[in-house]
Amino acid sequence: MKNNNDALNIWMSLTNSFTSIHDRLENALEEQYDLSLKEFYVLYFISNSEDKELRLQQVQELIGLSQSATSRLVVRMEAKNCGALERHVCEDDKRGIYTRITELGENKFHRALVTVNEILQKELQQGELTKVQSLFDKK
Repeated sequence: MKNNNDALNIWMSLTNSFTSIHDRLENALEEQYDLSLKEFYVLYFISNSEDKELRLQQVQELIGLSQSATSRLVVRMEAKNCGALERHVCEDDKRGIYTRITELGENKFHRALVTVNEILQKELQQGELTKVQSLFDKK
């Protein structure tokens, strides 16, 4: 790298690209599926888990939210107007609370996944990340 700002310039470009792609994903999911990107991530992680369920603590760790924020998010997703998740208590450990994806949630996730993949594919091939690559190519 030529000067001390090269690394910072690359970092800023990566940050800007991430923010731009994040915003595109967030807007598309909200408009088309009434899902936030965090809610999509919850469906993704639960859908890909072995039993299609996770402990709330696992969800919290995977999503990177506080316990209270995770709880509010899961409650919204369990509500009748969403119905993507359902909660149950662990039979072996009554303190353990699990949330599982419902059929409605699984269908919503798979529809949203198509949109997410389309946006990411487009951006990875021709969009934001080519700007970052051009910074590396100049070296």
